[in-house]
Order: sequence, then C-alpha cells, then structure tokens
Amino acid sequence: MSKILITSALPYVNGVPHLGHLVGCLLPSDVYARYMRMMGHEVLYIAGTDEHGTPSEVGALSEGMDVEEYCTKYHNRHKQTYADFNLSFDCFGRTSSEQNKEMTYHIFEQLDKNGYIEERTIKQLYSIDDGRFLPDRYVTGTCPYCGYEKARGDQCENCTKVLEPTDLINARSTISGSANLEVRETKHLFLMLPKLEKKLDEWLKTKEPFWPDVAYSIARKWLKEGLQERCITRDLKWGFPVPKSGFEDKVFYVWFDAPIGYLGITKQWADADPENRSWKDWWFNADDVRHVEFMGKDNVPYHAISFPATLIGTGEPWTQVDYLKGMSYLTYEGGKFSKSAKRGIFAEDAVKEFPADYWRYWLMSNAPEGSDSSFSFDLFAGTVNKDLNGVYGNFVSRVLKMTASKLGEEVPAGGTMEEVDRELVKVLQEKVNNYLKYMQEMEFRKALGELRAVWVEGNNYISVTEPWTVIKENPERAAAILRNCINLIRIFAILSAPIMPDTSAKVFAKLNLDKNDLPLLQNFDIAKEIEYLKPGHKFTVGDTLFERITPERTEELKNKYGSDK
Repeated sequence: MSKILITSALPYVNGVPHLGHLVGCLLPSDVYARYMRMMGHEVLYIAGTDEHGTPSEVGALSEGMDVEEYCTKYHNRHKQTYADFNLSFDCFGRTSSEQNKEMTYHIFEQLDKNGYIEERTIKQLYSIDDGRFLPDRYVTGTCPYCGYEKARGDQCENCTKVLEPTDLINARSTISGSANLEVRETKHLFLMLPKLEKKLDEWLKTKEPFWPDVAYSIARKWLKEGLQERCITRDLKWGFPVPKSGFEDKVFYVWFDAPIGYLGITKQWADADPENRSWKDWWFNADDVRHVEFMGKDNVPYHAISFPATLIGTGEPWTQVDYLKGMSYLTYEGGKFSKSAKRGIFAEDAVKEFPADYWRYWLMSNAPEGSDSSFSFDLFAGTVNKDLNGVYGNFVSRVLKMTASKLGEEVPAGGTMEEVDRELVKVLQEKVNNYLKYMQEMEFRKALGELRAVWVEGNNYISVTEPWTVIKENPERAAAILRNCINLIRIFAILSAPIMPDTSAKVFAKLNLDKNDLPLLQNFDIAKEIEYLKPGHKFTVGDTLFERITPERTEELKNKYGSDK
C-alpha cells in the first residue's frame, strides 16, 4: 500500500461550475481517487474554493454583497454541486481559512529570509473615475499577443499568456467600464523567480519521462522564455494582509496563496480530527507520499513553475508534485460555455436533467486529454443510448429478467464451465488488465474504451451461447450460462465503480450485495470473480439502469441550454 495525495485545481468561488470545469480537473481527480482506493492505497483527496483576488471582489460588487458573505454563498453552491456529482473529497475547504493564512505567512517568511522576496516600485494602472489602483481582473482589454478583446489583466483566456494590466491594449476598468486610466507608481513585493530558475529547471527535468505532454511542454516553454520576477502583492482589501512593514495596506496576490491552499485545506482536514490526522504526514518531510495534481492547461504554469519554485525557495522539505495531469478544454455545441449568453449546461442544472452517472460516463469517455473535446446534446444522447442503455443496461436487464422468468430470482445451479466460458474468461482478463493499466496511467479515454469493451464481450457471450434456446434441451447448461452472466453483472459494477458509483450501488442492490463490499482491483482475477455468486443467492430484477434519451428530449435540451445546431 502506498500513500497517494491527490489535489484538484481549486475552482474560483465566483459563479458556478460548468461541465468544462468538471472534466478539466475535478471529475478526473475523483475517478482516480476512487480507483486508487480500490487498488488498496491510502488516499487523501483535497480540493476547495479559491476565494481571494479580484474575481471575488468583482463578483460581490455585481451582486451588491459583502465579499466574505459572497464567498460563503458560492462556496456552499460549489460544495453542493460536487456532492451531487459524487466527488469523493476527503476535504473540500476554502483558501480564506485561518489554516491557509498560517501556511501562507510561514512560506512567505521563509522566502523573505532566504532572499527571494524583493521590493520594487512599479507602474500600475490607476482609474481616475474609480479613485483606485486596478489590479488583475479589475482591468480588461485587448491581448497584445493574440488580439483577444476580452483579455483580463492577469491572463488571456484565449492564448493562456500571463499578463500584467499595463500590457493590455485599450484597457478599461472592470468596475466602471471607464477608460479614463493613467499609469502611476506604487510599491509591491516580488518573488524572485530568476534566482530559482536553475533549481527549478533541475527539478523539472526529473519529470520529463512521466508528465503528459500538455503539462510538460507548457512548463518547458516558460523556462525557455526565461522566468520573470513575479509580483505577489495587490492593492485590494480582500485577502491575507501582507505581514511586512510598509505593506500592511496590501494583500497577497491570489496566485501566491491559492496553491498554498492545498496545504491549508489539508490542515483543515487534520484539525477536524487532530488525534488521528497530521497534515505533515502528507506535506512535510513525507518521502512516502506520491503527489498527483489535476488541472486545466491554463493553470499548468502556476503549478509547474510558480508553486514548485515557491516551495523550493523555502529550503524546506515540502512535498512536490510527482505527476501533473494537465487537461485541455471542453467546448459546448461548437463554441464556449457562457452563463451570460445562456449557452451551455452548468453542473447544478445538469444533475436536474439526468443522474450524475450519465454525465460522469460521457465526460470521462470524452475527456479532453491530448486536445480539446466538444460537447453536444446529440453526442451525449448517442453515448447514453448506445453505451449505457444499449450495452451495459441492456445486458443487466436481459440477464436478470430471463433468469427470473425461466428459473426464479436466484442464481441458478447446474452445469460446469465449457470451452466458450473459459474463452470468455481469457478475453475478459486481457481487457480488464488493459483497463487497469490505463486507469493507473490516467489515460481515461482509453480506460473507458476498454471498460465498454468488457460490457460488449458480455453481450457477445450471451448472444453466442443463447441460453433462451439451450434451456429447452439442456436446462443445466442454460443455468451455467446465466450464472456466469449474473456474475458478469457484478464484475461490470465493480469495474465501473470509479466512474459510475451510483450505478454500481444500484447493481449491487439488485444482486443483494452491500454497495461498500467492493473487492480490491489489485490482481483482479476474472476466473475467480465469475464464480463469486453461488447458486441460491437471491437477486431482484428491479428498474432499468438507464433511460433512453429520445430525439424529442434532445431537441428540448438544445433549445433550453442554447445551441447553434
């Protein structure tokens, strides 16, 4: 057994997550966490809301709310949404916590002591009409690199280039929309990344054989271009006040304290049960921990460059990321998700339309791993109808109904394994081994392809063996076939559990099994598992697992959530 620390990029607290946010980091990290638990590992799965910075202040301003009240409101909405999607966090915390403040101050003081923090006088945009400096997202304008006209003052959403507000062309205030801006001098603190470049480069080179290209190439690109000094303070009221003389009226930049939030949230988790939990067991001098991070590619620079450099600069034995799973983007019906334009289905609405497992399966089957993926209701309905209803659900319903009508609602007795059964075991074992390999490697699309292939083999087996015909001449042989098929249903549910936990629980209920009694996937033996349920074991046919999505329903959803098609 190993200790696996899993962190998922912390979603900004402002607004509600859409499907792209889910598949970009949160859902893959949950699937991996569930899988690693089923492999017998000790897993700590950490996430939370990122609550500081201009996004929160701007959001609170737009809703006429106190910023802390605003953050609490949206933290709770995030938390409920992720619970509805069955994300199995050990702790879903907040970056505004006292624990994160403690961690942030400690790391800052170590960096300052080691000579990696320096004061700089910089030129910053000042809004005459608003009477204040405009940091980060308080400024929007045209990106000087790609021409995107809605670039923010911290980063261009379109080309992912990190920016300063003064870089923007035709800059304007996010607060008032005013373009009456001027550049003024102000003092800020900087993290001296160039001083850490050599150490960071040496560390990053150790990741090349392991990290996916989308993460490693972004990190290398940053190093190739040369690291720049990074401002870590802002002229805001909301955030952690800077504990340094002369800077008490400033707060830490959100991208300084947000990644430290993983440590702070872990301490939140530990503080809830201090007699049995220690955050240091996972983050400090923890040589037995493997740390895996999940995030969208726009967040990769901060987690592959800025945050590792920050930890290196302390000179302390912090746990660094071992594997960074960077994801590309999910588009919606040929364009972007947009709450304002009423385009796209957002997570809290999605679970009102269909059970979470429908979404979990589709999103992981189409995860944007190597390149962007596109969501459409036509594709979604096609996958649900073909894979879930037509292959998995059809097999379960077909087998249980046939057995109940011909032999009663219990696992039938009689017959022995024949060559066709042994061939099934052989073929399934190969596919299961592939599935486990791809899950281990976090190649989720390939893993789900193998999982579907397992379901298909079950359908092929029952079609070839024809128990409905055999039962007329050889009831014992028919009993053996159906007994194998019922055990296949259990195998399907076990393998599907990391992706579709609710469905697996429903299948286990049909089979009169405890939903928590899942076997370890380590050395999963089909020959053994296909004989797990013995003759006489009771089952219930119950309801169908998945509903078919009609063309009419598909059109209704497209109209409801916006589509160009």
